[in-house]
Amino acid sequence: MLLMTAISLGPSAARRDVLARRIRLLVAATITYNVIEAAVALTAGTLASSTALIGFGLDSVIEVSSGAAVAWQFSAREHAVREAREKTTLRIIALSFFALAAYVAVDAVRALMGTAEAKSSIPGIVLAAFSLAVMPFLSAAQRRAGRELGSASAVADSKQTLLCTYLSVVLLVGLVLNATLGWSWADPIAALVIAVIAVKEGRNAWQGKGCCAPSAVAAPTVDTEADGTCGCRPDCDCCN
Repeated sequence: MLLMTAISLGPSAARRDVLARRIRLLVAATITYNVIEAAVALTAGTLASSTALIGFGLDSVIEVSSGAAVAWQFSAREHAVREAREKTTLRIIALSFFALAAYVAVDAVRALMGTAEAKSSIPGIVLAAFSLAVMPFLSAAQRRAGRELGSASAVADSKQTLLCTYLSVVLLVGLVLNATLGWSWADPIAALVIAVIAVKEGRNAWQGKGCCAPSAVAAPTVDTEADGTCGCRPDCDCCN
């Protein structure tokens, strides 16, 4: 394995501005979609007495708060100001993850205890399927931009959008199984797994893990193609 000396300068100022604008647009699109998603899910969930659908709608509300925090951070035009707001934004995202995990866990336990019997919901199935098609693309695009820019908050917010994708799968499977086979226990079991994932991502966001900002300091690195790594520090997951 050959060692070499490389200088990582990160994106140029012009490129940072392009990435920041891209993140602002992606966050705006995500917030807009989540507002619509929340309204539809909460309405359909109330009509069908579905705790899963109502929980999905509340998840969308939580995602709006996370997206709004990132939008606030990237509303600053100066790169230095955006970096200064990074820690506060990460804390807001972390709290959003914890709130989501708490609600999903409590809701799942209630469903397992049989406190409510949900009716089938065709609008809910359509909404879950549509979210499953849209959210992965928004998440991936924001994650790519956040990693290139070295923004842990943008990466963390993209992971919350990705978590919405997982919840869409859980919701879709639960609603379909409930409508076709009457397996009401499938959704809350999977939801508990989602809650565990949300706690993990919330902890990472609180600790500032997520993406390493590019450094302008020369450092010895290894041939990334030879060892399959991307040069991140051990506490970063930009490459994951």
